[in-house]
Amino acid sequence: MQTVLFHETIFGPIHSRRLGTSLGVNLMPCDGKVCSFDCLYCEAGYNAQGQGSTGIPRREQVKKQLSAKLKQLTEEGTNIDVITFSGNGEPTLHPDFKAIVHDVITLRDHYFPQAKVCVLSNATMAGRTNVFEALKMVDRNILKLDSAIYDTFRLLNRPASTNVMPDGIIADLKRFKGHCIVQTMMVRGEHDGVVIDNTTDAEVDALIAAYREIKPQEVMLYSIDRPTPEQNLHKVPLDELERIAARISAEGIKVQVNS
Repeated sequence: MQTVLFHETIFGPIHSRRLGTSLGVNLMPCDGKVCSFDCLYCEAGYNAQGQGSTGIPRREQVKKQLSAKLKQLTEEGTNIDVITFSGNGEPTLHPDFKAIVHDVITLRDHYFPQAKVCVLSNATMAGRTNVFEALKMVDRNILKLDSAIYDTFRLLNRPASTNVMPDGIIADLKRFKGHCIVQTMMVRGEHDGVVIDNTTDAEVDALIAAYREIKPQEVMLYSIDRPTPEQNLHKVPLDELERIAARISAEGIKVQVNS
């Protein structure tokens, strides 16, 4: 079974194809995965691998470790473009997420004021007041929407709760009034004999309608780039991503394609 990617609370810096030089903040266990989605393409593997034994890091731990790392990078003369909440699951599930965001912004302002604070989130917690307020604080609020069609959404993202549906995600994203970036993974393949393809005309039409409602700063369009837990998935070629991006751009929506 594919296992977690990150074995530290503060990791990197690493090069991100979307964000540049990124220092990561993992608010989930270092030896397990905790997420409200169980996406077929997740680079950290399926939730079935378990939550591990280390537990989620306490706010004080995150602050202490991040401060030490930023101090080290400053002394080394190593620059970073972003500090990114990512890791082994959904960062907004952490009970102290808002307070940790505040700590990270304070430390960023002290050590690397030019760097952006970024959150990669599946948006399932965005309707919660504390999470919403925290995401409003960050520079780059990147929220996932892979499909606006119910069956594809449930098949590809596999939310833990039966109450999580694309219409609810779209409604929550609209509340940011443009202070968000929508991230969409384009993928083809199958799972348990069921075909998956969110690149069809119907899928793209539904996504464009959702983007119009959300009015994001931009859309990040990309496809798989690393091994996935579902092995019967396929990368969408760059030229096809660019054709889809052209349709989105024609609607007056800014779009970035990452190959």
